[in-house]
Amino acid sequence: MSDVRRDGGSAQKVAPPEPKPWRVEGQRADAPKQSPKRSLPPVPPSWSKWRRFIWVALILLFVNRLLYTSFAPTAGRIGVSYTFFNEQVDAGNVQEIAPKGNTIRGDFKKEVTYEKKSSLKFSTERPTFADDQLDARLRAQKVINNPHPLQESPGLLATLLFSFGPTLLIVGLFVFIGRKAAAAGGGLGGLGGIGKSKAQRYEDDGLRTTFADVAGIEDAEEELVEIVDFLKNPQKYRNLGAAIPKGVLLSGPPGTGKTLLARAVAGEANVPFFHVSASEFIEMIVGVGASRVRDLFKTAKDSAPAIIFIDEIDAIGRSRGGSSSMGGHDEREQTLNQILTEMDGFTGSEGVIVLGATNRPEILDAALLRPGRFDRRVVVSPPDQVGREAILRVHTKSVPLAPDVSLTTIASTTPGMVGADLKNLVNEAALLAARRGNTTVQRADFSDALEKIILGTERRIVMSKEEKERTAFHESGHALLGMLQPGADPVRKISIVPRGMALGVTLQSPESDRYSYDAEYLRGRIIGALGGRAAEFVVYGNVTTGAESDLDTVTRIARQMVGRWGMSDLIGPLTVLPNPNSVGMFGESPDAPSAKTRELVDSETRRIVDECYTEALRKLRDHRVQLDALTAALLERETLDEKDAYAVAGIEHVTRAGIV
Repeated sequence: MSDVRRDGGSAQKVAPPEPKPWRVEGQRADAPKQSPKRSLPPVPPSWSKWRRFIWVALILLFVNRLLYTSFAPTAGRIGVSYTFFNEQVDAGNVQEIAPKGNTIRGDFKKEVTYEKKSSLKFSTERPTFADDQLDARLRAQKVINNPHPLQESPGLLATLLFSFGPTLLIVGLFVFIGRKAAAAGGGLGGLGGIGKSKAQRYEDDGLRTTFADVAGIEDAEEELVEIVDFLKNPQKYRNLGAAIPKGVLLSGPPGTGKTLLARAVAGEANVPFFHVSASEFIEMIVGVGASRVRDLFKTAKDSAPAIIFIDEIDAIGRSRGGSSSMGGHDEREQTLNQILTEMDGFTGSEGVIVLGATNRPEILDAALLRPGRFDRRVVVSPPDQVGREAILRVHTKSVPLAPDVSLTTIASTTPGMVGADLKNLVNEAALLAARRGNTTVQRADFSDALEKIILGTERRIVMSKEEKERTAFHESGHALLGMLQPGADPVRKISIVPRGMALGVTLQSPESDRYSYDAEYLRGRIIGALGGRAAEFVVYGNVTTGAESDLDTVTRIARQMVGRWGMSDLIGPLTVLPNPNSVGMFGESPDAPSAKTRELVDSETRRIVDECYTEALRKLRDHRVQLDALTAALLERETLDEKDAYAVAGIEHVTRAGIV
């Protein structure tokens, strides 16, 4: 029989209350439903209350000073010269004295003024050589010679006031501040809310981020769309016996959009969303981090279903027991232990989902990554060419583009760039267009912005004719070998305009993305990087320091070919280079190779580089005419784009696949 409510003679059927889909573990199913508590920001005390308190404090200080001057032992007593004192004795104006050593204190019969100070009380110093028969003169004037010294200390009231007045005032100040802090949501005894969580609650202000603002990382987006759908329609999943993951870890290189995805979840999910940086949990005071974790999860449980987003979680989630740990009493470890307990412990909660973001998932503690805590790990990878084009379309929605701008072309020339880089590229292009007075962003603006980001800002330095010519040969050597080497990335631009720390640059980028590299491609990379040094040697017979960064690139590629990718017949298919993230207790790598193996790696690295350098010299000598032609064109124009560079070298530009 259904419940019936009668109101004003009319009967209305009342539907039975729906069971609450979210329940904190340990809570009775039939417990009365409590309204969720909102975590509102602390309300600071109004300025009028603080102003009133400041006035009261100033008045109390003034009263304390006034009473002190009234009751102090020397209050109202003026110091006079001994000559003035003798004059007052002869004038019969001294009523009483209380000598102590050479110091004479006393009272006048009538108030006197000395050095613009008036008083009945005085003190003076009698010189040791004085021979003025003072005792006889005092008796003649009937001056009372008090054998007891005048009162040297204030009374009980003054003593209490002087001793405890300032202290009570300071204590009152701290009590007032503590009560205000406690009323505003302070924790840990109300001392400024030091134990309260600093997490902020996401509020929909009409400009929220949604999944429509996320592009290029659809795989990661789909994982989070499912989380949002579960929160909106939990019964659909419960009917199939599915349980929502308790935690989702977003990992990937910086700038790939991990925080953007979290903001999109906050904008899409119609549930409370709390976001905090992991570093905000840690303080110098031991136990504060754990207290803030407890407070954060308690607030989220009261508002369940809810989402907690912890950014840069590796700040507190590092593996325990490492060289940087101080044992179980380490503040960071205590905070981590509390997070582990809250996510999956005896007091765990249903309906609270934790999103974590990190750039270094390999250093996180294993207990944090196990199922039941971070059940799902979502890798947010750099976007491919199609993804980069989609990201560019999102960021150029409000940017007026000229007809000559092709986002597809821009996406193909920006391999390796992530969402943050592409957003910066669009912004730099818009700034350049505004600086040039354009009404739309043109292709040249994007080209110059890309050069500025990748190659660096133009430097206005004056180079000598000889140095400029050597730089032109250096860059022509890079470019020519890039054009001649099979499978190399296309040469996009050559310039001898100084940018950043370089006197000249050669830009190469692929036409399509690639995710694995064979030995021939890597050898071609080494040959191209050695082209500048080889060109200088072919033309001048010596080399300069201009190839420093090239040699760094060459050494890194060759060593990884030998020691990490198994591309050396002498070493074989082994990884002998230590993992940079594997560090022992005393700083050494536990999987470091033996001394003999290191010697083999060095010799094989040297062999590969020598073979590539010999090949670079041979090709440049065989194509010296084209090298001179490129150099002459660079000296004349300073910058050559892709079409002009291939035309000057007389080499047909064939579409290639590859990635830098």
